[in-house]
Amino acid sequence: MTATTTTSITTALLHLSTLLHLSTTAFSIGVNYGTLANDLPSPSQVANFLKTQTIIDSIKIFDTNPDILRGFANTNITVTVTVGNGDIPALVDANAASRWVANNIEQFYPQTRIKLIAVGNEILFTGNKEWISHLVPCIKSLHQALVRAGINDVKVSTPYTLGILQNSVQPSAARIKPAYGKVVFAPMLEFLRQTKSPLLVNPYPYFSYSPSMEDYILFKPNPGIHDDNTNITYTNMFVAMMDAVYSAIKAMGYDDLDIVVAESGWPSLGDPNQPMCTVENAVLYNKNMIKVVTSGEGTPLMPKRRFETYVFALFNENLKPGTAAERNWGLFRPDFSPVYDVGILSNIGKSTGSSPSPTKSPFTGPSTSPTKRPPTGSSSSPTKSPSTGSSPSTDSSPSPTTSPSTGSSPAPTTSKTWSEPKADASDEALQANKDYVCSQGAHCKPIQTGGACFNPNNIRSHAALLIPLIMMWFVYI
Repeated sequence: MTATTTTSITTALLHLSTLLHLSTTAFSIGVNYGTLANDLPSPSQVANFLKTQTIIDSIKIFDTNPDILRGFANTNITVTVTVGNGDIPALVDANAASRWVANNIEQFYPQTRIKLIAVGNEILFTGNKEWISHLVPCIKSLHQALVRAGINDVKVSTPYTLGILQNSVQPSAARIKPAYGKVVFAPMLEFLRQTKSPLLVNPYPYFSYSPSMEDYILFKPNPGIHDDNTNITYTNMFVAMMDAVYSAIKAMGYDDLDIVVAESGWPSLGDPNQPMCTVENAVLYNKNMIKVVTSGEGTPLMPKRRFETYVFALFNENLKPGTAAERNWGLFRPDFSPVYDVGILSNIGKSTGSSPSPTKSPFTGPSTSPTKRPPTGSSSSPTKSPSTGSSPSTDSSPSPTTSPSTGSSPAPTTSKTWSEPKADASDEALQANKDYVCSQGAHCKPIQTGGACFNPNNIRSHAALLIPLIMMWFVYI
């Protein structure tokens, strides 16, 4: 082989391995794992399904359920846990915080990759003055308890609805409501900056649905909403919401913070008076949202950024109260069959067609997954504007023309065509290229020891799995 050929192969591999890395991270997505149902599989079965059948690499739960934390041990799937709203005041006390960390974090960590503690859920929305006044002190107390325990890579934050914003129809004008700004947000944002923790937000265009806004909310072609200050026309609400959050924290001097989408989704079935709750709409919204957060194109005000995102929700939950929509937010049914496909099933899951058989869930008590509702709390009607009344609100603020997801085409799925290495490709060459590609961050877990595609344990079988991801290796030609 000549030097020129070797250089060409190396260059091609560098380029293709970069594409491989992007392709395996671009569709990586998290889910909210609620358990208000009596027919769910066990946590260990859920963990095995997510690990072997999907590209989901993170979950968020609404409590610190020990069965879930044990079930996800040694899976390499990261877990965000939640402090109950009512526990917030007591955990301001240093001793109480240390006990909480010992009981709910230390005994599972690091075998279970707990990455973040969400303190409460949408606390400002509750209007509970005691919870609100103790929110930031509780967050600081838990952080200090983690430090005392020698745990330095578990972050602490809290999720917000976009009802915290005002003037967000034009995203550049969005600001934190004055009632929250100095008392809660200024110290909160400063804490997040000092600890390099993310701001968690729950944007739900669903709750701003109206027939006249349908195209704008569901990423269909539409004239958009123009932002006079930036001269940007937003053609989908989700992106406008993200830019509204960015504008609000930028105005306070914290535009360097990471923004995480802690919840967003769309129900696939509703009552007769909920015609927007369809599989088609759920696919349109979730696929396009995933495309926005994972494409790397970012938003008009946050270009070239990806956003860690947790889709609501993993399963349909049959014991949730309220309308039919409340019980149908799931990507999957309890038997692991998909309600619809948003591109998160891995090749392994698609090619084998296998899924663990569920057992009865031990979770039949109070909901650990919040009931989705309009942030006003006054109506289950998704046409209700959460914060500004008659105009599109903060929780409903528009989304962009220059967004990476303009138009109505859904995001691509991860389905791929299987290939085989050419017959004259040597095992040595295949092994060398496999080692190189995997060293560059490729998703090689399935073909590593213990992985779902490790057997048959030979380089040609392993190469066949990798070929679709990088399209073709030069040494096969």
